[in-house]
Amino acid sequence: MVKSWNDRLNTPGVNGIKPTPRTVADVVEGQPMLVPTARQVDDFIRSIPKGVAMDVRALRTTLAIEHGAEVTCPVTIGYHLRTVAEAANEDLERGMTLSDIAPFWRVLDAKTPTTGKLSFGAAFVAAQRKREGLEP
Repeated sequence: MVKSWNDRLNTPGVNGIKPTPRTVADVVEGQPMLVPTARQVDDFIRSIPKGVAMDVRALRTTLAIEHGAEVTCPVTIGYHLRTVAEAANEDLERGMTLSDIAPFWRVLDAKTPTTGKLSFGAAFVAAQRKREGLEP
């Protein structure tokens, strides 16, 4: 049976800091790299104030610094951003309110690749960003 997005979000993961295995984009081989859990990403997104946008790179940098690393794994963060957004959508479908879910639209926007992968489409993200006065 396929796990729900909330099950994936709440599955205890093994997080930690390890040396970056190779140089990719803004990550240099050997840098201390945070590999966060989905729950850590969710908790961080919930701490972003209403009306404040943060791009994925800034999220990765801030998370890394908070946990004593230099960078955050770009692959893991992409996967977890989708998990957070899909789990929030499941919560909305179960009757939770916007104020009770992780405000993932403060990180995801129309240009973020993860937005295009969401099962519920990009229109919801755009509507929430507009509601908070954020750039589409």
